[in-house]
Amino acid sequence: MQINSHNNARHIGSIPPGNWHFENINDDLVQAEKYSKVLWESQTKYQEAKIIQGEFFGRSLILDGKTQSTERDEFIYHESLIHPSFIIHKNPKNIFIAGGGEGATAREILKYRTVQNVTMLDIDEEVVWACKKFLGNHHKGSLEDSRLKLMFGDARQYLEITEDKYDIVVIDVPDPLETGPAYKLFTSEFYQLVQSRLDESGILITQAGPTDPTSADKCFTKVFNTISSEFNLSYPYHAHIPAFGTTWGFVIASNTHIADESKGIDFKLEQAGLHDLSMYDEVTHKGLFSLPRYLRQSIGNENHIIKDNDPLFVD
Repeated sequence: MQINSHNNARHIGSIPPGNWHFENINDDLVQAEKYSKVLWESQTKYQEAKIIQGEFFGRSLILDGKTQSTERDEFIYHESLIHPSFIIHKNPKNIFIAGGGEGATAREILKYRTVQNVTMLDIDEEVVWACKKFLGNHHKGSLEDSRLKLMFGDARQYLEITEDKYDIVVIDVPDPLETGPAYKLFTSEFYQLVQSRLDESGILITQAGPTDPTSADKCFTKVFNTISSEFNLSYPYHAHIPAFGTTWGFVIASNTHIADESKGIDFKLEQAGLHDLSMYDEVTHKGLFSLPRYLRQSIGNENHIIKDNDPLFVD
């Protein structure tokens, strides 16, 4: 959107002239970033998509008006999504990713020497190829790794027909928008399906939406409560993602013992040969799982379970 600061100053403050990407954080809060150009945009079969060159966050993927990741801070999101579960799994070999179009999720997974096979299935081929072309600092060649099998289609349908078992299933899809393709991956029936595709010590990881005081109960607490109703063990955690304008939640779940304590993680990272992380370590792990009181209370008050016949849609 082109802004003339003189004409709009009395209405919206002194926003410098130029092209601006405006994003609703909630009904009463907007975040804006100046951008130099739109590198790519398309109304794909599934969603409105664009990649911009931002002046602050660098290159950003935006789907249906929502920022998915940016060059400047994507490492916070992707390291938080992947490493807390991978570092506690004894031997992650076979991995399934639902979504992950930028390739950054695969990038973090493929850092583990134990990983032998990664099946990445994204519904939107057009978006993935745009990310491959324009977001090289995100994927860093991961989409060409010989251990990665890149496929396109519906992740739920694939899991219904495959006989493969996985050590870890990662759900890295956009929020469950009514107009988007991801809402079927947030229901109790879907989490039952994931269980059937995990091996005995398997772990589910999912992004679960914003966790700020005004938004936590719109998605995060409902997702956590739904997962908790299906798995024996589930752990919520969150991290602040500047580009999202809020803290963001994640959930780890399993039917066997997993621990959320931080003791020994630096040693495990050293043993795994992970020396290039910018976000995650033993101290960070402890902070991720130390939820503030308001969020623990919100989780405790939640009783909604997301169902196929009663799906969750967020704005």
